[in-house]
Amino acid sequence: MASIIFYEKPGCRNNARQKDLLRAAGHTLEVRDLLSEAWSPETLRPFFGDRAVAEWFNRAAPRVKSGEVIPEALDAGQALALMIADPLLIRRPLMESEGRRMTGFEPEQVGIWIPSSFAGYPEIGMMAPESCLRPSPCPLPEQKMGMNADQAPVPTPS
Repeated sequence: MASIIFYEKPGCRNNARQKDLLRAAGHTLEVRDLLSEAWSPETLRPFFGDRAVAEWFNRAAPRVKSGEVIPEALDAGQALALMIADPLLIRRPLMESEGRRMTGFEPEQVGIWIPSSFAGYPEIGMMAPESCLRPSPCPLPEQKMGMNADQAPVPTPS
């Protein structure tokens, strides 16, 4: 089975289910925080392959949902600059294995990208990209970490 670098938004329940499915299929994961990675155009761009620029974006990101960022109106350079400045805009997860990269968790594409068997895991077919079963959005990292008077993160119970 494959060894996969899995870039996630910490605390995202969809990413947690995706990791569980990959591990159950026999893959090993090196999990990284998508939001704290030091992205550059050269390191981020390969994850999107030949997808249209609008498909690079997390449609559930607050700035996309509010209409502040309109993915269809951007070229590749503009999109990368926005995503590097605000990683919440990046469609997730980002995955890398054996020099190959991809974004999103579409079961058919994941199965082609890393040969594996998701047989016996019918829930994978129910995982729509850019959706979440939480009644409210995942908290932003700074919301999970309380801020003290000096604006330094203070861990809060989850």
